Amino acid sequence: AANCVIGEGEAGYCGIRGVGNGRLWSLSTTEQGLLHYYLDPHVTNCCNAWWCPAATGCGYPRYAVTSGPEVGHFNLALFFYGCSFNCLFCQNWTHKVLSCGKRVSARELVELTLSNPRITCWCWFGWSPEPQLPFALNASRLLVESKGERVCRICWEWNGDGHPALVRRAAELSQVTCGNVKFDLKAFDGRVHVALTGMSNRRTLENFELVCREFFDARPEPPVLGATTLLVPHYVDAEEVSRIAEFIASIDDRIPYSLLVFHPDFRMDDVPVTPERQVWECYRAARRHLKRVNVGNLHLLYWPAGIRPLA
Repeated sequence: AANCVIGEGEAGYCGIRGVGNGRLWSLSTTEQGLLHYYLDPHVTNCCNAWWCPAATGCGYPRYAVTSGPEVGHFNLALFFYGCSFNCLFCQNWTHKVLSCGKRVSARELVELTLSNPRITCWCWFGWSPEPQLPFALNASRLLVESKGERVCRICWEWNGDGHPALVRRAAELSQVTCGNVKFDLKAFDGRVHVALTGMSNRRTLENFELVCREFFDARPEPPVLGATTLLVPHYVDAEEVSRIAEFIASIDDRIPYSLLVFHPDFRMDDVPVTPERQVWECYRAARRHLKRVNVGNLHLLYWPAGIRPLA
């Protein structure tokens, strides 16, 4: 995802690939990935739950198993190790320790899902799926080919920095299964983005536009695409959110956009929870451009002063 140039004895930015004895090595292949997985009961804390079939029943009966929230069913949460960004506020920073990851086969995930009829979606997330997209795409393809008419949506939560050809294939899988693709648009200003993540946002924005232009009109409801932004105090203010929302609206103002209240973590554990005034300023800024805007993590606004959330 990062287009690394790797020298002898070095590893790439994500740590998943490297070079040793003149040969490229990889901890992930199309058949095996480095991840852990678990069953997440619906309705989950998915960032797109405010409009997706699992939480609302939209698309029933073809793409949802109930006409409302799929209570009693599960998302198979597929959490990858390795990431193409290095966010200062990462909430999953403990997964930088790649040695703690488990090698999981694509067939294992498919067989688990086929044996449990209460699994109604897969969500690839974690750090971010981009460094292991070949594995995720292969496993997802096997599931789609094996599940028949059964409801099982393929979803992605990512930073969006993957190779465009792989991003397109991932979006196609979401399109045909009524899953969705969630882009984490961390900042619009390139300097702010580099400061927060260590990487450029150029390809993220290009891939976001690619998915929208090629897939959104074919299935605007439920949407195949959504976006989120974490409201990091001192960095992501109303002006920054307005620029992100204006960018989204320039492609299609129907795309759902969720603003997430920040809590301190990793290298930004001394930064406070997003102030309530900033939250609503950002919400109003986004609403000036977009038709569907949500605010997530609102409960964080009411934590007692000085109390930090659990990691």
